[in-house]
Amino acid sequence: MIDPFGREVSYLRVSVTDRCDFRCTYCMAENMTFLPKKDVLSLEELEAITASFIRKGVKKVRLTGGEPLVRKGIMELINNLGRYIDSGELHELTLTTNGSQLSKYAKDLYAAGVRRINVSVDTLDPHLFTMVTRWGDLSKVLEGLDAAQEAGLKIKINTVAVKGVNDHQLDEMVEWAGGRGMDLTFIETMPMGAIDELRSEKFLSLEEVKKSLSQNWTFQDTDYKTGGPADYVIVQETGQRLGFITPLSHNFCESCNRVRLTCTGMLYMCLGQNDNADLKQVIRSTNGYEKLDAAIDEAIGRKPKGHDFMIDRKNDQKPAVARHMSVTGG
Repeated sequence: MIDPFGREVSYLRVSVTDRCDFRCTYCMAENMTFLPKKDVLSLEELEAITASFIRKGVKKVRLTGGEPLVRKGIMELINNLGRYIDSGELHELTLTTNGSQLSKYAKDLYAAGVRRINVSVDTLDPHLFTMVTRWGDLSKVLEGLDAAQEAGLKIKINTVAVKGVNDHQLDEMVEWAGGRGMDLTFIETMPMGAIDELRSEKFLSLEEVKKSLSQNWTFQDTDYKTGGPADYVIVQETGQRLGFITPLSHNFCESCNRVRLTCTGMLYMCLGQNDNADLKQVIRSTNGYEKLDAAIDEAIGRKPKGHDFMIDRKNDQKPAVARHMSVTGG
């Protein structure tokens, strides 16, 4: 699949649920209204749409949420998608998780063909962790990381850098992740969905973060890529990779190879744009599955060049896109 700007679309991110057992302050309002079950794709529908993308050339699939591992029956979907790894049609099946359910699922994930996961951890301070996540328990996440590494899963930690919250702990995150043999990626907060605070007061440019970290760590350039938007360096003191995802301070759209399927069946060709294709309506129509490939082709033909994210005081009460990150998929 080739988009209008000559980029090959080979990476599909699939949000399997909008629900999460955390309420991270930069991602959700504390009192969220979640989707009714009838509006959410069944596991069978999610599998059918994902399979269509694989037939059309997608080689990497990432399952996201909300929190994907709180979706009832999720291992059925993961096991079925793992068969495409066995056949060679899919090169990688992975997921992004908050780690709360990893103790339960780590061995099953590895058995299904998952070899690498992203785990979101924004601080190692238990009290601050609970403040940021509202409902999270750091000890459960750390137990999950232990279980994942014991199962053989390679882990990359995702940390959203937030001014006045965890900006004083980023050196500690580099040391901790490196000491456990885990790569680490810092992420700028994104203006998606209404939350309970002003984003302009919390935004932290990763250019500033990288400059500050370089005073204590030696960075070596690398051309390593995972298929995602992060730019990586090697931290010579730990030997681990350190990534920076910068949707605001440095637009990464020129090499975008991704599209995102929500749990409601909406296909977003760009994280930061509202244009979408309703694949749920397609597959639930008469002979819907036969129409799926054509609907996907039409959508890819509308993939935009990039997003228009902006965070400033003028835009604080009007996020770039109204939907929360948990709906689109983190």
